[in-house]
Amino acid sequence: MIPCLIATPQTFRFTEPLALRSGAVLPAYELVVETYGTLNAARSNAVLICHALNASHHVAGCQIDASGQALARSEGWWNNMIGPGKPVDTERYFVIGVNNLGSCFGSTGPTHHNPATGQPWGADFPVLTVEDWVQAQARLLDAMGIQTLAAVMGGSLGGMQALSWTLQYPHRVRHAVVIASAPNLTAENIAFNEVARRAIVTDPDFHAGHYLKHHTLPRRGLRIARMIGHITYLSDDVMNEKFGRSLQPRAGEDSTRAAELAYRYCTQEVEFQIESYLRHQGDKFSAYFDANTYLLITRALDYFDPARAYGGSLRAALARAQASFLLVSFSTDWRFSPARSREIVQALMENGRNVSYAEIDAPHGHDAFLLDDPRYHQLVRCYFQRSVAQEVAA
Repeated sequence: MIPCLIATPQTFRFTEPLALRSGAVLPAYELVVETYGTLNAARSNAVLICHALNASHHVAGCQIDASGQALARSEGWWNNMIGPGKPVDTERYFVIGVNNLGSCFGSTGPTHHNPATGQPWGADFPVLTVEDWVQAQARLLDAMGIQTLAAVMGGSLGGMQALSWTLQYPHRVRHAVVIASAPNLTAENIAFNEVARRAIVTDPDFHAGHYLKHHTLPRRGLRIARMIGHITYLSDDVMNEKFGRSLQPRAGEDSTRAAELAYRYCTQEVEFQIESYLRHQGDKFSAYFDANTYLLITRALDYFDPARAYGGSLRAALARAQASFLLVSFSTDWRFSPARSREIVQALMENGRNVSYAEIDAPHGHDAFLLDDPRYHQLVRCYFQRSVAQEVAA
């Protein structure tokens, strides 16, 4: 018996060109989607889940092999949040996960062929913004026959998309759940993204973004980029508790401590457990993620700033929103700090919008939005049961 939902991806092809905020036009393109639950007769119970940087359409459930058996460790990235009886209950809601344009998990992106050249897009893939993703998602809903979302939900970059939905299509969204997010990136956040990008573009195997033509991949740069990013996702408390200053054991080596340290220094071997952990994360990431995708998505993060067109006034920018909001932040998240969520809350309140806000005291840093926390999950469960469900029933 399969212990969770069966996740079956679908591909939607769009032949109408998509005009992007940059002025470029993306010709025919594809979006890969997974859905969970059943769309009701009124088509009023749809919940769109927007993914963060390195996630995908595979939000919940398990993937299966050719024999129909669930693959080990194949659960979706938010499987603890979405499913039967979970905070976002797929027995009540029709949940949609979509892989964004420019990603590397099936939707049209830099690894796909440019119809104008017959070669992989590579660095020639057009610049994307959060607003472009939302526009493409709206077209997807049109194709699915869904006019109005019961809710749009996301964490981190996904939360930015949820916020943008309420501004670009205010009358198509009833509720927005924005978790561990921000109205724009701070200079420090942009700086971290830029250092990660420089690690990639200075990799000798990058070849100006056309590495696929050279039959190579800039894995060294991607490893470093992931290591930099991963540091910012964790809190200092979690790193100290999990790793501290513990050294990596060297099995089979009978030596004095001084000799062992000298050997590690000279050979640049991993010395501390935190180093081993970061290298492992970097190696794993470089094996499945695309470098051009990383560059595109981090730039989209940098560009997002709905207040920019309103002289920096977030209050003016959010005046268009009509949805009700739930915002959640985590005390030790220094990448998207609670203060950033409170900026959104304040601007919405100044516009007289219906806003619920929770700041959860959790030690896990930015990654907390993906983890099991009974208080956090119960909060989301209650919001969907008491707020979202009422309007779906109505």
